[in-house]
Amino acid sequence: MLAFLSFLSFTLLVAGFSYYKTHNSHLTKSTEGYFLGGRSLTGIYIGSSMLLMNLSTEHLVGLNGLAFRTGFIVMAWEVIAAMTIVLFAIYFLPKYLKLGISTIPEYLERRFDKNTLLITSILFLAMYVISLLPIVLYTGAIALESLFQVSNIFHVDKTTALWIMVWGVGGLGAIYAIFGGIKAIAVADTINGAGLIVGGLMVTIFALLYVGNGNAWSGLVEVYQTNPDKFNSIGSEDSLVPFSTLFTGLIISNMFFWCTNQSIVQKALGAKNLAEGQKGVMLCAFFKLIIPSIIILPGIIAFHIFKGQIDNPDNAYPELVHLVLPEILVGFFAAVVVGAVFSTFSGGLNSSVTLFIVNIYKPRINKNATEAQTVTVSQYLGLGLALITMIVAPLVANAPDGLFYLIQQLQGIFNAPILSVVLIGLMTKRVPPIAAKLGLLFGMFAYIICNFMLKIDLHFFHLVGILFAINVIFMLIIGYFFPAKPFEDIYTEQVNITPWSMVKPVAWLIILASISMYVFLAHHIPQIIMVIYYLFAALVLFYVFYKMSKSLLGK
Repeated sequence: MLAFLSFLSFTLLVAGFSYYKTHNSHLTKSTEGYFLGGRSLTGIYIGSSMLLMNLSTEHLVGLNGLAFRTGFIVMAWEVIAAMTIVLFAIYFLPKYLKLGISTIPEYLERRFDKNTLLITSILFLAMYVISLLPIVLYTGAIALESLFQVSNIFHVDKTTALWIMVWGVGGLGAIYAIFGGIKAIAVADTINGAGLIVGGLMVTIFALLYVGNGNAWSGLVEVYQTNPDKFNSIGSEDSLVPFSTLFTGLIISNMFFWCTNQSIVQKALGAKNLAEGQKGVMLCAFFKLIIPSIIILPGIIAFHIFKGQIDNPDNAYPELVHLVLPEILVGFFAAVVVGAVFSTFSGGLNSSVTLFIVNIYKPRINKNATEAQTVTVSQYLGLGLALITMIVAPLVANAPDGLFYLIQQLQGIFNAPILSVVLIGLMTKRVPPIAAKLGLLFGMFAYIICNFMLKIDLHFFHLVGILFAINVIFMLIIGYFFPAKPFEDIYTEQVNITPWSMVKPVAWLIILASISMYVFLAHHIPQIIMVIYYLFAALVLFYVFYKMSKSLLGK
């Protein structure tokens, strides 16, 4: 009963605050307001919303499940993410805000042509419906079944209970996206983001207290000493995520997700100015460095507590939560889990609708649609996509290598082709539209054939990296022999693009922290590498101190 009351209280708090902040707003009555929050979002909203759009139950359940199996090597997704978020803040975001775009495909239309926009929009929509939204709903259902024993409450089998959770959570998440727009999502994400971090840290601390008989530090020491191999950031080449993949497909996957993925980028495109956008993006990068203590360490603790004896690793985290949290906190954490699902699900729906309306409906189906008509069509489309997703969600059960790993494999279909075309567009001026269209189609079909049909004996991240390089070279060759007229960026002046004065010092701090995590968790590092690392760290800290001093002194 206490668990249910705490769950209900936190859920109503988030819903009530979101409604209070947006119910009289004009932002749900226009397309720019509905999709970009009227370009009024500040740093705290942007950072929270980006984090919650990324961090959901596919991380809490899926990545902890991978950590249960393989250990800290899977932190690669989070640590490399922090570095690519820095790249987004410094290079990509200024260019996007300068152009005043609403979607990534919209930029590709300006740079190339309408058919490039159409192909990219379809790829994004397919990615959300196939590889993101169903898995988010399903992992949320797994977590809630474990926390609340829904099957026992309704006296049904677990499969039926999972269907109930999928439709319940999906329906509520759709309401946020369909009737609130991105502003309501961002407001809810701010509260849920704080709750997720607090709740996630509580699970880790209570789990360590459980192991250490009331002493968290002793618990951590025991877990580390008993399972030292689980704390190796380098791992081996036969691990699920070999260290070498950091320099091939893993960085490509992260660059796509944080620099060109519509559902993530859209949060920053709603910034009131570049400085606020960069503050929010850097806040997200900072939190990504804390996140391994929430979505990786608990999986290793669960391996220690359950002695590796769990049939499905994706059940490790929910089982741990149910074991170590007091009843009243179980309800609070369940509300946080639901909020995380809402965030990713509603954000993905909003981005899907944005892509269709901005890039397909208005230019190709109904050019004369009014603002009211456009928003109405957006709401109906969001409802339809939500229903499709809720039907598909339970069908992703029992992925052989875990649900998070399944997401990464499926997204390999889309990430390298889209990223390669966006980068070619930003970094060259004369590559023609035909190169972009061929690059998108070649990259997508080459990955499907190599990974799913021929099943080439190569880690899929290495395959992503190789196909990305081939795609870039392919487009550059076409541009060399068949150059187009030079493309010129136009500053739309929709927002101020003066950068945040501290963006570079903060960027270097985040990069230093990212490298430090690998250095201190790696086994058997040569002494010369440690010396080089300490010299690098000293230089970075000196530079940051110097820039902060100048900023504080107003010089």
